[in-house]
Amino acid sequence: MAGFVYRYCVKQNHQQIKMDPSFRWEDETKASAAMTIPKDFRTFRIHNDTAGYRSGIETIALDDLNPGEVVIKTAYSSVNYKDALAGTGQGKILRTFPLVGGIDVAGHVVASTDKRFKEGDAVLVTGSGLSEARDGGYGDYARVESQWTIPLPTGLSLRDSMILGTAGFTAALALFRMIENRQTPSMGPLAVTGASGGVGSLAVDIFSRAGYEVHAISGKAEQAGYLKSIGASEVLGRDALATTRPMESTCFGGGLDNVGGTMLASLLAQTAPYGNVASAGLTASNALDTTVMPFIIRGVSLLGVASAGTARDIRDEVWRRLANDWRPAHLDRICTREATLDQLPEVFDAMLAGKSHGRTLVVL
Repeated sequence: MAGFVYRYCVKQNHQQIKMDPSFRWEDETKASAAMTIPKDFRTFRIHNDTAGYRSGIETIALDDLNPGEVVIKTAYSSVNYKDALAGTGQGKILRTFPLVGGIDVAGHVVASTDKRFKEGDAVLVTGSGLSEARDGGYGDYARVESQWTIPLPTGLSLRDSMILGTAGFTAALALFRMIENRQTPSMGPLAVTGASGGVGSLAVDIFSRAGYEVHAISGKAEQAGYLKSIGASEVLGRDALATTRPMESTCFGGGLDNVGGTMLASLLAQTAPYGNVASAGLTASNALDTTVMPFIIRGVSLLGVASAGTARDIRDEVWRRLANDWRPAHLDRICTREATLDQLPEVFDAMLAGKSHGRTLVVL
């Protein structure tokens, strides 16, 4: 290509190519594959109709995707617990069918009707209705709304951004909310339940990077070495949060709970005065059997973390922090697997069976 990398524009379903010597891809090896938007491309699509609930590889056209101002040539996506539930039908995640799965996407803009984004821009989208109310990131191309499209922050590669993805954003949003409510390292260690999972692993790394002592709580004793290698000062078994008493001696300054149920109630009962517990998951239970005593005696706060609908100004700030002072130090260690679209079903099954840890990066 004699030193030139191609840009592209879309006009009435026709792809036009023009040369721009000033443009450089973050990863130029992807440029030749992304010169045009083909008539058809591969996706991992989910259906629920008279033929039943099913998902798999399907070839579709751009016009089959939901409307949006920005078209992305996908470089990476990721697998979150929510993706596994949606892809298998074990959770009621999708509000409409059919949809392309994948709540995360990162890549380069190939077309945009929003002047804030131009062809070649590196961008990412997490949550924001992807693979819930609109087509997601499990495809060679994605069409998204510009209001939720984030320019790739300086300090992160596209690959980094999807190792983080919704999991990293959720962990960082939990810390953001706790700090807003006056959480400090001096209040004691932060507990992280479900610590070997995606959100948990990234929380361990992010919290320790932010200056907090982290106690990882996991039922996978074999992952203790892994958890210490990414920032945990202590690794505790699930029995550390097995109490059913309304109040216990304080052991933690606060924490992030990813499992719900008894463990969340026990964490609240062991949190120091005016500490914060962020609730971000329900892998064990959606129930919470507790009392008001931690709240009215110790002033403990229970904070909800709903990453998918986070306001844009907060979203931008959290991603800025993730690219700077909260940037995890062990992303390559936390990324324990790379998968293709074809491998998604086995990844989903392993995740739901509790046989995975860390993050799975989807490479397109």
